[in-house]
Amino acid sequence: MIYEIAEKAKKEVESNCDTFEIYIDESKLIELDSKQNELNFAKEEIETGIGIRVIKDNKIGFAFTSNLDKISETARQSIENTKLNKIDENYSFAEVEKVNDVKNVYDKKFDDLDLGESVELLKSVISQADDSGCEVTGSGFSASAGRSLILNSNGVSIENKGTGFSIALSVTLQKDGEIATAYNSQSSRFYDLDGEKLANEVCDLAKSSLNTKPIETDNYSVVLDYYAATGLLQTFINAFDGENVSRGRSILKERIGSEIANPTLSIIDNPLLEKGMYSTKCDDEGSVSKATELVKEGKLNSFIYDIYTANKESVETTSNGYRGSYLTTPKISPSNLEFKFSEMKDISEIKKGVLTTSVLGAHTANPISGDFSVEASNAFKIENGELGDPINKAMISGNIFEIMKKVEGLNSEIKQYGSFIIPKLLVHDLRVVGQN
Repeated sequence: MIYEIAEKAKKEVESNCDTFEIYIDESKLIELDSKQNELNFAKEEIETGIGIRVIKDNKIGFAFTSNLDKISETARQSIENTKLNKIDENYSFAEVEKVNDVKNVYDKKFDDLDLGESVELLKSVISQADDSGCEVTGSGFSASAGRSLILNSNGVSIENKGTGFSIALSVTLQKDGEIATAYNSQSSRFYDLDGEKLANEVCDLAKSSLNTKPIETDNYSVVLDYYAATGLLQTFINAFDGENVSRGRSILKERIGSEIANPTLSIIDNPLLEKGMYSTKCDDEGSVSKATELVKEGKLNSFIYDIYTANKESVETTSNGYRGSYLTTPKISPSNLEFKFSEMKDISEIKKGVLTTSVLGAHTANPISGDFSVEASNAFKIENGELGDPINKAMISGNIFEIMKKVEGLNSEIKQYGSFIIPKLLVHDLRVVGQN
């Protein structure tokens, strides 16, 4: 069906513009949410939409619709919309290249999954948390399958398929007048989520966070658990955005080849990763996927680009032009970010430290300088290589670009949270401000 839609749109635009690009997105979604331990939201939907971009007289136009009876009108609107934009010779569309396959990104179990089974899964997670003595404050489950087609006047025609599943749980625990909270989630390309394990982990974290003790203000070796790490790393990764670099909003501008991270660390943007949550044959402009080494043994190696920004900077696109859906035009975004350390440290090597499970306020970090001050959440002392007392309120401050110069990987499971594929991270001499 999507090929028929594409051909219809193609006939409408090909003789009325210089070049064109047609993006069709077909999605199926099951989404559930609970408030406390009661299911309060359930949605099952199927949506197909089309986005059309055209270039005429070096002006770009865009229009979209989910009404497949209005493809002709949408095509004409995209051409009409070129009149609203200025001449810009940096716009162009993807060229034909050899397409690499991606493995294990679609689970056929989705085809048989229904709302009833999804409800039962979420209920079992809630029940397990209740049985563990925790009060559920919220939970959610989602399952999606997507199919897209990108086709343009240069001969590009690439289809992508993928599934995604996720489950999340937040709990609270009260004991002797003290309250502890905890949160965690799982996501996978496959319907292999372990809800019971998630419930147990979240409840154990809440229980461990009771009976907090104050911590003295000092410099500590800080272990950033997955959520804490990804919260702070977002500011770091934004500096690799080619548009931010072009506009002078990145501290990494003109630093290709210089050391910006620990020499034990390499960072690869890898859209071809097997089972990767953002793995795809091509980006949403039709540029064939390729792995890009952003940091090589601590040295800045590359930024990420979509076609437009690459043309402005006279470089090649890194195939990082992604869309939220057919409703939007492509924007620069990472795919799967692999943080690879050539050597790892063990928690037994930490004499005086802090582990923080997550941080509050990471979004307030200065996007240019990288300075941050965040509250440690579900944090624990580390004494002589072992986890100690949970910590009362504490603030952690520093600079993400300075942190990355000395960050180390901690022996731990490699997990994907959002785009980030990381172990737990270890940073020495980070300022921790204790609060009573």
